[in-house]
Amino acid sequence: MSAKRASDADPARSLALLWGSHGKPGRSGLTVRSIVLAAIELANAEGLDAVSMRQVAERLGVGTMSLYTHVPGKGELLDLMIDTAYGELYADVDTPSRQPGGWRGALEFVAARNWDLHRRNPWMLQARDPRSTLGPNATLKYEAELRPLEGVGLSDVEMDSVLTLVLSHVESTARTGADQLRVQRESGMTDAEWWLTNSPLLERLVDATRFPVASRVGQAAGEAYQAITDPAHALTFGLERILDGVAALIASRENA
Repeated sequence: MSAKRASDADPARSLALLWGSHGKPGRSGLTVRSIVLAAIELANAEGLDAVSMRQVAERLGVGTMSLYTHVPGKGELLDLMIDTAYGELYADVDTPSRQPGGWRGALEFVAARNWDLHRRNPWMLQARDPRSTLGPNATLKYEAELRPLEGVGLSDVEMDSVLTLVLSHVESTARTGADQLRVQRESGMTDAEWWLTNSPLLERLVDATRFPVASRVGQAAGEAYQAITDPAHALTFGLERILDGVAALIASRENA
């Protein structure tokens, strides 16, 4: 479903659906919102590949054709799912701007909210499309996340670039976390268990005289994480470095 979503969805139909009314029931009693929520539940329970018009219809206890009177196809459904999920992020458009700590505190809040969103809805990591149709919640998200950067000394393009950098970092670390959880489920072994089992073998196989830096750093990181990696640590560490860079850029403008 996700690989060809952009070509499957009709942008005009998606826009009309995204900005239309989702609560009005049809003759079958279905609403666009009920269909979308069922699809999100299915995606969270079984993964994005499990989402089809037929499977969503079965979940709702209706015939598949009943769905098509509300949502034209899978591509448009995914646009609606993404926009609906974005509606979970903020109570209103100024929520990030009200956070303590100025623009930096606001972006830390934005990062945390997006991280939590991906953790609750891991299917979104498969579904992201660089040409995704902008619905009302996606537009509100963009406005809300940009407002803390207004008037701090960045150009409009720099504001967009800073936000993109933060969100890309969040998405990358969230994807690593999702992969980590998937491997744990499939193997039946936590990362800590895997590390305790395999670290003695790795120490014997990896020649520390040949790979001195890799051996030392790998051992230190493995002991700290009790795993190959720690996505939550990577999120925090990387975000701090990104925001340090943004702060330096803003300061250079103030001192110019």
